[in-house]
Amino acid sequence: MPTDQLDLPALPILLPLGAVLMVVSWAVLRRRGLLTARRLLTAWAAGWYLVAVLGATMLPLRLAWGVNAGEPELYRIILIPLTTMRVDDFLLNIVMTLPLAALLRLVFGIRDRARVVLVGFLLSASIELTQAILDLTLHGDRWADVNDLMSNTLGALLGYLVLRRLLRFASFRRAMEDCSLVPCRSGERPPAIRS
Repeated sequence: MPTDQLDLPALPILLPLGAVLMVVSWAVLRRRGLLTARRLLTAWAAGWYLVAVLGATMLPLRLAWGVNAGEPELYRIILIPLTTMRVDDFLLNIVMTLPLAALLRLVFGIRDRARVVLVGFLLSASIELTQAILDLTLHGDRWADVNDLMSNTLGALLGYLVLRRLLRFASFRRAMEDCSLVPCRSGERPPAIRS
């Protein structure tokens, strides 16, 4: 029986996905009566961030199955931290999740450090687990790496700390409030960011 193979390219998937997310976010904001230019730009930025993370972590992707696909390449699953870590990959993964704290605050109203770090960890764990499952079952060509999990979680924490510093400036805080997709109820002050 021959080996079957599927190549998933990046751009033909990511560009339509980004466009769909733009239309959906516009429709949702309009339906909820929250449509402003700043909120729409926030929703679009969040959608394209999601698309970029998907592209950086999952696409392009080559999958193979069948009798001649061979054994899974277990060396693509790295479970021991730091021993095979590449510094440039570690730093890029930190940078990838730096915006997460701001986007979580703007889109979902998540303001506390523990939840931001937990979301960063769970997002990264989901990506790495998906990569490992694809590597084991469909001979995927991505790397599942515990170092990525650590650096992505660290990036979420550092992003939170940077955001907390920036929120000390009244003009930045007002801009965040204007762009937030989770507006405060009338007469209510937004809760201060907690450490």
